[in-house]
Amino acid sequence: MATFWRNLLDLLGWRANATSHTEKLLSCLGAFVGLSLIYAVTHWLLPNAAAMWVVASMGASAVLLFAAPHGVLSQPWAVIGGHGLSAMVGVGCQWLWPEQMFTPALAVALAILAMHYARCIHPPGGATALSAVIGGQAVHDLGFSFVLEPVLLNCAIILGVAVLFNAPFAWRRYPAALAHQPQPLNKSAASEQAPAAVAPEDFYHALRQVDSFIDIRFDDLLEIIQLAQEHAKSQRIGTDDILHGACYSNAQSGESWSVRQVIDEAPARRNKNDLVIYKVIAGAGRGNTGVCPRADMAQWARSAVVADGNGWRRVNPIESAAAATFT
Repeated sequence: MATFWRNLLDLLGWRANATSHTEKLLSCLGAFVGLSLIYAVTHWLLPNAAAMWVVASMGASAVLLFAAPHGVLSQPWAVIGGHGLSAMVGVGCQWLWPEQMFTPALAVALAILAMHYARCIHPPGGATALSAVIGGQAVHDLGFSFVLEPVLLNCAIILGVAVLFNAPFAWRRYPAALAHQPQPLNKSAASEQAPAAVAPEDFYHALRQVDSFIDIRFDDLLEIIQLAQEHAKSQRIGTDDILHGACYSNAQSGESWSVRQVIDEAPARRNKNDLVIYKVIAGAGRGNTGVCPRADMAQWARSAVVADGNGWRRVNPIESAAAATFT
């Protein structure tokens, strides 16, 4: 019987929540403050019947901004673009196909498409597009001014409340870029080649330390880590993978990260005791050169990489050597 109930709860999506009581109460209070202002402004601009639809969509945004302030769907561009574009789509559909049976569904569908391409997916935007169609004559009379007032005005209000309300709490600061970031590992810890094994209970402890709602199942998180570890293992560098011209990263965190490029070797010998000459082209020690046995280089390297814009991308050593440029 216990197994039956566990399977049922898993099917329903019931899962543990590692957030503290303080975090839950702050989410509640923040939503109360934000929606109170939204309600007042919207009812000042629109009749009660029309205001009901607009407040409903902003209520959904409040859940995201105050319960999951660091989620991708909660960030400012998602809120502004999601509601703004959806409002424009909804008004446009109502103007082109008024009183048609398909208009509400088409407005939501096109709003989703617009949010996808604008990289601002925000689920409550669908409700905004719908309210532009079924919100009644008071909303229809506003035309495209509905986008500015009340939709974008309400977005500005709830975003302002989210920034100010979350500011005193380092772990909740909004937008996500302002939140407290973990300190980089010190050099001695980052230089260790064999980090301690991380168990599921360690991840649970880390989630409790973060104390913020994260929209991912615990089992899914473990699966992602396992897949990442398997991929890293499959990409492990051997002595035969140290090629002239290729670039290699040590994959360390913080200030210890660096990228070396092999600038000279003896390809006829190519064994673990063969010496290679390298130059540090990014990260710690940039511009320095050094000499080491090929085996030591293979042990230091965690992946072959190539420059990609302002960052670096993992590739196989042959691809990295083929893309070689020397400075």
